[in-house]
Amino acid sequence: MSQDNPKTVLDEATLAKAHGTLASLKANLEHVIQGKPDAVNLLIVALLAEGSVLMEDVPGVGKTTLAKALAGSIDADFSRIQFTPDLLPADILGASIYNPADGSFTFRPGPIFCNVLLADEINRASPRTQSAMLEAMAESQTTIEGECRPLPAPFFVIATENPVEFHGTYPLPEAQLDRFMMVIDLGYPDPDTEVDILHAQASEHPLDSISPVLDRERMVKLQQLVRKVRVERSVSHYIVNIVGLTRNDPRVKLGASPRGSLMLFAAARAAALSEGRDFVLPDDVQALAAPILGHRIVLTPKAKYEGVTKRRIVEHIVEQVPVPT
Repeated sequence: MSQDNPKTVLDEATLAKAHGTLASLKANLEHVIQGKPDAVNLLIVALLAEGSVLMEDVPGVGKTTLAKALAGSIDADFSRIQFTPDLLPADILGASIYNPADGSFTFRPGPIFCNVLLADEINRASPRTQSAMLEAMAESQTTIEGECRPLPAPFFVIATENPVEFHGTYPLPEAQLDRFMMVIDLGYPDPDTEVDILHAQASEHPLDSISPVLDRERMVKLQQLVRKVRVERSVSHYIVNIVGLTRNDPRVKLGASPRGSLMLFAAARAAALSEGRDFVLPDDVQALAAPILGHRIVLTPKAKYEGVTKRRIVEHIVEQVPVPT
C-alpha cells in the first residue's frame, strides 16, 4: 500500500525522544487535573496538531486550571480573556494608540498575541467579537487595521462555554464551531478522585509547583514532526468514508465539511506521535472521530426531539464503516 509521505522517515531515537517529552507533559497535566486522562490526551493531541479546543462544561471542573497548567508546562506566554457582552474586537486583537507628542501611532498588541490563549465563556460575547477569533484560530494570524500580523508560535486556543446556561449568551454559529479541532468534556470527577483533589490542594495548589518540561521551540519542532507521520491511503479512505457518512445519515441535516476530514487526519497523526509511532492506525481515527466530528454536524429537528446526541451518531457511523486491514 502507498503511503502519504514515503520519503519522510522518523528514526527510532527521534520517536523515543518525542514520546518521552510528551509523556512528561502528560504527567505534568495529570498532576494538576486528576482523574481525566482522556481529556489530557485529547488536549495534547490538539496542541500537537496545531488545532484549537472548545471545552463545553459546567463551572468549576478545572478548565482554566488545565489551560494554565499547559502554558506552565511548555514555558509559554499565557493570556486569559474573560468574554463579556461589552467586549470589543480591539480588546482581543489590540489597536493603534495615538501619540500627541509627534502625531504618530503605535500599535499595542492585545492579549491574543500569546502562545496559549484561554477564551473564557466565549459565548457571552457578541457575534462580532466572537468573529475576531476566526482568522487567528484558522491561520495563526490576525488582520488589524488592514495589516496582517502573525501570531507567536506555537499558538493554541482553549475556549470554554457553559452548556447549561443560556441567559445572556450568544450561541456559537456553525462556521465558528467548525474552526475548533475538537470539543472536550471534562465532567465531574469520581468520588475517590475528588477526595484526592481535596487533599492535593490542602496546603498549596498543584499549579504552584508545576515546572516546564519543554520550551516553545521544542514544542514547535514536535508539531513539525507530526507532519512526518505516515498515513496509508487505506486509512485516508477510512477517514473520508466516515466523514462522508455524516453527510448522508438521515438524522443529520448538515454533515461535516472537508475541514473535518483535514482535522481528523492531522489529529490522527498527532495521536500516533504521542504514542511513539511514525504511522497512523485505524484505532487512532476511531478514538478521535467523535470529539472532532461531533460538533461539526447539525441534527434534524426529529433527531433533536428524540434525544439523539451528535457524538452517538458519529460513534454509530464509525461502527458501520469497514476497518482497513
